[in-house]
Amino acid sequence: MPVRAPFLRTALLAAALLTACGTTPEPDATPSAAPSGKAAGESAGKPSAEPSREAAVKAAGPLGGPGTACALPVSFSLAEGWEADAVEKPEDPALASLVTQGPATVLCEAKSEGTPDIAFLRVWTAPKGSARSVLKAFVEADESKGIVLTDVKAGAVPAVEARYSVYSKLTEEWRQTRSFAVRTDGGAVVVVGLAGLDSGEDAVTAAYELARSTLRLP
Repeated sequence: MPVRAPFLRTALLAAALLTACGTTPEPDATPSAAPSGKAAGESAGKPSAEPSREAAVKAAGPLGGPGTACALPVSFSLAEGWEADAVEKPEDPALASLVTQGPATVLCEAKSEGTPDIAFLRVWTAPKGSARSVLKAFVEADESKGIVLTDVKAGAVPAVEARYSVYSKLTEEWRQTRSFAVRTDGGAVVVVGLAGLDSGEDAVTAAYELARSTLRLP
C-alpha cells in the first residue's frame, strides 16, 4: 500500500477503536465562544491582530521544497521536534476516503514526534476554488462547530484562517483547533491544519504559527 506516512495507520486504528466503543454520544450543538469576543461564524474579513508565538519554538528546517520530506505547492519552516512524511493516496478505493476531507486530499503529515505533545500538522490540497470556500468546506466536512473565518497573512501571501472546535469520538470531548488556507498561482488551494489530542497546547500552536508566518509560494 503506497502510504509512507503514519496517517493511514492512525486512521485505521481510530476506526477500529470507534467500532469497539459503539455509538458516540450526541455532541453539544452549542457553538463555542469565538475568539476575541466575536460571534461564531464568519468574521468581517479583517486581518488577525493576535501576536505570534513563533518565538516559543525553533525552526528545524524547511518543508515542501526540493529535497524535503514532502513535495508541496508551498514551503514553510517546520518546528524543531516535528517529523514529516509524505502521504500517498491508497490504491484500494475503500481506503481512499481516509485521506480526504471535504474537497481536500492530504499530501503530508508532520508529527510532534520529538516533543511531549500528541499533535499533527497536516497539509492538504484542493484542485480549485477560493481559499475561503475550500477552507470552510474542509472544516464543515469534519464534526466541527463554532467556526470563525478571518483574513490573515501566511508569510507574505493572503490567507484565510479558521478557528473552530472539533469533536473527538475517542475522548468524547470537544477541542479547539485551527487551520489556514492559501491559493497558489496555479489555482490550487493548500490547507495547513492542526490535529491531535494536544492541538490547543501553546507549543503546538506555536509550531503552527511558525508554519504560517514562514509560508512561501514557489
